[in-house]
Amino acid sequence: MSKNVYLASPFFDKEQIERVERVEKALAANQTLSSVFSPREHQHEEFEMFGPEWRVATYNGDIEAINQADVMVAVIDYVGQEVDPGTAWEFGYAVAKNIPVIVVKEKAGAVNLMMGMPLTAYITDISDLGTYDFDATPKIEFSGEIF
Repeated sequence: MSKNVYLASPFFDKEQIERVERVEKALAANQTLSSVFSPREHQHEEFEMFGPEWRVATYNGDIEAINQADVMVAVIDYVGQEVDPGTAWEFGYAVAKNIPVIVVKEKAGAVNLMMGMPLTAYITDISDLGTYDFDATPKIEFSGEIF
């Protein structure tokens, strides 16, 4: 049985884009996945970016994709102690819908309580996404510092 993944991740600067591209590549190699929805690849270029039509299409498309996902992968590398608000919202929505969330965090440091507690698995090496068993979604708890 192959799973559908929603990839929640910021992609606003060069570092974030490079990271999410590596995540997309690792997920594409995973044999337990049938599809990956990455908002970065669904920007509704038919509309003016950030215009009213773009906002509606982006929001509704992302919500629909989360609702169809079996699993979410959320990249939560912080800037200080601030996580991307869109990623945080998507994370919370998935938790409320009982969708397992696999957290990816390469940068060392604490994790916010509201993300550290409900996550299904905590991964620090993006390459591990290529072999993670999304069918079984094994638990990998976060055991570091919580803020």
